[in-house]
Amino acid sequence: MHDFPPQVDTFAPGARDAPDTRSPNRFLLWMMRVQGDVVLAMVLLQSIWQLPGALSPLLVGRAIDAGVLRNDMLATLGWAGLLLLVIVVAAGAGILSHTLIVRSWLIAGYGTQQRAERKAGRLGHVLSRRVPTGEVLSIASSDADAFGATLEVFARAVSSVVTFAVICAIMLTTSPMLGIVVLVASPLIVAAGAPVLRPLSRAQRDERTQNSELTSRATDIVAGLRILRGIGGEHTFGENYRRQSQRVRGLGVRVGTWQGVVDTVSVLLSGLLLVGIVYLGTHEMAAGRLTVGALISFVGYAIYLVWPLQTMFEFAQKWIAGQVAAQKTTAYLDADEPWLPAEGAVGPAPRLVDEASGVVVEPGLFTAVVSADPDSTAALADRLGRYLPGLAPSAGAEEAPDEDELAASVPFYRRGRVLRDARAARQARRAEVARADAERAARPWGVTADGIDYGALALGELRRRVVVSDTQSMLFAGTLQEAVDPWGAHSRADAESALTTACAEDVFEALPGGWQGRIDEKGRGLSGGQRQRVVLARALLLDPPVLVLVEPTSAVDAHTEARIAERLVAHRRGRTTVVTTASPLLLHRADVVSLVVDGREVARGRHDDLLALPAYRRVVARGMEDEDE
Repeated sequence: MHDFPPQVDTFAPGARDAPDTRSPNRFLLWMMRVQGDVVLAMVLLQSIWQLPGALSPLLVGRAIDAGVLRNDMLATLGWAGLLLLVIVVAAGAGILSHTLIVRSWLIAGYGTQQRAERKAGRLGHVLSRRVPTGEVLSIASSDADAFGATLEVFARAVSSVVTFAVICAIMLTTSPMLGIVVLVASPLIVAAGAPVLRPLSRAQRDERTQNSELTSRATDIVAGLRILRGIGGEHTFGENYRRQSQRVRGLGVRVGTWQGVVDTVSVLLSGLLLVGIVYLGTHEMAAGRLTVGALISFVGYAIYLVWPLQTMFEFAQKWIAGQVAAQKTTAYLDADEPWLPAEGAVGPAPRLVDEASGVVVEPGLFTAVVSADPDSTAALADRLGRYLPGLAPSAGAEEAPDEDELAASVPFYRRGRVLRDARAARQARRAEVARADAERAARPWGVTADGIDYGALALGELRRRVVVSDTQSMLFAGTLQEAVDPWGAHSRADAESALTTACAEDVFEALPGGWQGRIDEKGRGLSGGQRQRVVLARALLLDPPVLVLVEPTSAVDAHTEARIAERLVAHRRGRTTVVTTASPLLLHRADVVSLVVDGREVARGRHDDLLALPAYRRVVARGMEDEDE
């Protein structure tokens, strides 16, 4: 039996639980195969749990024929005792079955979440180029839940087929004509509901797509709420969200309507079968071919058969929902990772050379990079960390227009096709970006570590050796201790030292509970300077051999920046550090300063020596003016 939580090694070399993503149905079957023992036990226990429904009519009929009609109390008690035993066994099986259902549901849901999280970790900064943010959130929440429901109803459907076969066998031995009627009519009833399953599938797919896009829009609005308020765009984006949410609501109503149609068809046709069996059974008894007890048994069978038939319709509905979820999940798990496998090792203190700019990072030195163009230094930091640059849309592959604008500009009867075309264009754009990323990652990277190009180095090892911390680094909701030490692998003394170096003691003092004080997602309860210093403390605590800091003091005042500069240089003494900045307070303490103009290094030396250069003075003087302000 599986332990919980499940151990997922989907993306490990030679992983045995790699999902079958060739089609949605194959993915669902693979998920059942992974939990084969649990699903088999569920089917067995569900079959036992349904025994009273299958055997009760038979036992009651025998009790009437052999006991009540013959006035034989012993026979009546014997058949009643056997019925009680069946009920007790079925009750125990039902308890165990429910336990396994919850277990299977959790394993499917938690396993899906783990795979989604690990795929996100492998894609890293290219994740948003492959799938929308809302898609990932929907996979880890609603889709994970849909897989659990699919496994549960699958086990119930198989056990219903087993029970149905038992009932048919009993009916054939008692009345072959009625048994044949049931055997022929039941598949026809299930097939009669097939025409309404296709529109249900289409409605569920549209609703799922729109829901993920709505989630993406919500996350974008929350992320940029402060900026939107500043430019007065909060109402506009809120109105767009309202319109799309109404569209999702309409699709949800459509899905519910088709589900209602499926349920109506199942109840109607099952009821007709019940009426037919009762009618034929009554005529059989009148003809002397059935006893009173047998007729009662057949009525019980007819009533019970409504449940297996409805279960098959429910299985069809949830299997369709599982297919929709599997289609989205497999597309995400199949998203291309641009990096080619490599096994080269990085030295403990590598010498880094960036060919594009000519900047050289010597081991053990505190290097500052200055440029009048912040984008060029940010690009340098991306190259040193081996992060792919952003891509501008190429000719003929522009981003698809906003769906709200499309919906408002076309007639109602054309909206469905136009919106589907827009989504197809967006998917084509993402595919183009993926191809461009793969082509860039396959070429020599242009940064060497001890003379070895980054492209020949194992990415995981490189990222452990060279850590980049920039202004976009994320803070997650949690305690201050979790924000500074998310790995939980450092001592309190080391964490306090990093917090002191970053001059973030005021954050510790301001939060009720100190280290256990709560921080909101993205540090929304902190000022810009406080958030920046907590991010700096986290990078310092990691203590990598090479640390690249992008504008680490851009949001703090001059007095705090002076203290950070002094403590930062002392904290990182003897270890390689690269800082992109125009702050004289940091430049003054750097071991070496590189001046970059138009993306190329034009001068190198100490801060005091470079002040003789007009180009350097212009950049530094601007930094001094900012500090004065």
